[in-house]
This record gives sequence, C-alpha cells and structure tokens, in this order.
Amino acid sequence: MNIAFDAKRIYQNRTGLGNYSRTLVNSLCEFFPEYYYFLFAPKITPLYPSEAQKNKITITPQGFPSKYLTALWRSQWIKKDLLKNYINIYHGLSHEIPFGIQKTKIKSVVTIHDLIFERYPSQYKKIDVHIYRYKFLNACKNADKIIAISEQTKKDIVDFYRIDAEKISTCYQSCNPLFYHQVSIEEKAKIKSKYNLPDQYFLFVGSVIERKNLLNICKAMTFINKTDLIPLVVIGEGKAYLQTVKKFLAEHQLEQQVIFLSEKSKTLNQPNYLSIKDFPGIYQQATAMIYPSIFEGFGIPILEALASQIPVITSNLSCMPEVGGDAAYYINPFSPEELAYAMKETMNNTQLVKDMKIKGIVQAEKFNTLSCATAVMNLYKTL
Repeated sequence: MNIAFDAKRIYQNRTGLGNYSRTLVNSLCEFFPEYYYFLFAPKITPLYPSEAQKNKITITPQGFPSKYLTALWRSQWIKKDLLKNYINIYHGLSHEIPFGIQKTKIKSVVTIHDLIFERYPSQYKKIDVHIYRYKFLNACKNADKIIAISEQTKKDIVDFYRIDAEKISTCYQSCNPLFYHQVSIEEKAKIKSKYNLPDQYFLFVGSVIERKNLLNICKAMTFINKTDLIPLVVIGEGKAYLQTVKKFLAEHQLEQQVIFLSEKSKTLNQPNYLSIKDFPGIYQQATAMIYPSIFEGFGIPILEALASQIPVITSNLSCMPEVGGDAAYYINPFSPEELAYAMKETMNNTQLVKDMKIKGIVQAEKFNTLSCATAVMNLYKTL
C-alpha cells in the first residue's frame, strides 16, 4: 500500500500541526514498515531531517509552473504526481485535501484538529474565516474518511458542517516520544543552566492568545502571597494579547515573576529549543503545567506534561478532560481564585502531587505512539 501525506507542516511548522504530522508519520513508518509512505512537500527544510528509511519517500514539485506556484501544486496539480506514484491513500494531515481528488481513484483521509474559528470567529480575520471554512468544508464533504483528534472535534464537525457521524473516526494524537523518557539529573542541570531557569516554577506552553487564557494565570498569581509565589515560565509567542498580559503584570508588579522564555535571544539561538529536544527537561523540572485554555481541539501540552510525569492543572471545558482523564486537576478557567487554589495545592500538597503523577503515567500511556498509529492504520485499512 502506498500512502501519501500533505507534508507542508512536517517541514514548515514547529508547533502543533507540525508536531502532530511528524509524530504520526514517524510512528507509521516504525510500526508498519511493510507499507510505503510518500511525503508531498512544497519545500524541504532542516526542521525534518532526512532519515535513511527505505519506506519513506519525499516528493517536491518539479518543473514549471509547479516549482514556482507551490500553493497551486499542493491544492490542485498534486493529483498528477499522486497518480504517477501509484498512491492508494492520500492523507491531508491538517484540514485540507486537494480539490477534485474525489474524481480520481485515490482514496482520501483528512484530519480535522478543531473548528475553533467557527466557535470564535471574532478572534480571526474575516478573510481567514472564509478561507478556512471553504477549505475545511471541501475536505469534510469530499474526503472518504475524516479523522477527528478528539470527541469534541467530532461533535463540532457534525454540529457545524452537518457531516454524518459515521464518516468521522476519533483517532487521538500522541506526542513526541521524547516526553515519555525521564531526563537524567545531569541533563536537567545543564538545561536549567542553559535557560537560566529558577529552582521552582510553573509552566505554561502555548500561543499567547486570548483563548489560551494566560492572563487568568497572571490574575491567579495575585491571590497567592508574594512570599509563597513561585515564577511562571512561558513557552509561546504572541502579539496584541501578549501586550495585554504584560500591561497587567506591570500594573501588579509581577514582571519578575513571569519569564517569557521564547523572547530571550539566548533561547532562540539554541537548536535544541527550536527542535524541542530540550522541552522534556524543561517540563520535568516544573512544579506543574498550567493549561487553562477555554477551548482546544486536543491540548497537546496536557499530554506532554502527563508523559513528563508532572501535575497538570487544566480547564474543565472542551476536550481537556478527554486528554487529562482522572490524572489532571480541573478548574473553571474563568475563575482566577479557583486557579490560585489549584496552584497552591500543587505547591504544598505532596500526597496530591504523588497521586497525580501516578495517574498521569497511566493516562499518558493511553496515547502512546503505537496506539495512535494503529488507530490510523486501522482506518486506512477500511478503505
């Protein structure tokens, strides 16, 4: 069986969609080596180093005009290359499939991560909402099968687009296997020194945007005595909302308590930061991961933290309970007081933390790479 992937984000996206795509493709290649995997990429970058795997082939646009109009190649002209390479299944890893692929004999699958732009259109540019809706609808209507990465996303596809639920399979994603391995004490010390991390800290990972709710973590910090407060390390970038957060910190004399790791020039020059190789070492030294997002398609930092064996404080909304199971500490993300109490608990309640870590190990195993890759492969085989 020849399986093709839209590999744009494998080579060009360092965050969520890219991590999902790289982890899934690597897992399929490892656990199902009897098949051939074709990565159709507009361009190749160092983000995904070439590996000597005989069953993985990368294909880029060739000749005029495909080589110069890669967006059109990816959405239209790619069909000729798929046929040329005798592709049996094409998997759009991030919401899209080529227009008209249903007219070929190639079966298609699309992964829909979330429909957040439909729920919160005001947080997006109007033109982007129209473009996303056009592409997502095309993919949902014309793909042979749809993968939703959570039951929440499956429900949204049915509710917003009126797609038959029988066409949609929930296949949870895994995280980078690096997070499942405990970092040595020596390596942790090196990472702590490299990034100038404090002895104790909470961790927030994600884009600094309104939906991710970083501001409410900062508000929660005002409900904790300053003598007891430990810093918050933030991994993620932002624009307007980031400035709102910084204004609040300045008004409450909390600037020194929040470390924006992604803004430090020393950090950005670290190859192991850009490739997330050092992330497990950063996670595993945190007191807890705080992820009070209002809405997610999956919430991968929750799984990364569980796999890293640290406590997770997260929202009781959306798909967060799907990922956190009985291992996470759930809060109302709109209540800074409730969040502050949870933070104090993870700082002071040693028995609670011990229990959360044990449950977290069990919960994280439900999303290991073999389980997630097998679910996707089983779906392919139905085609």
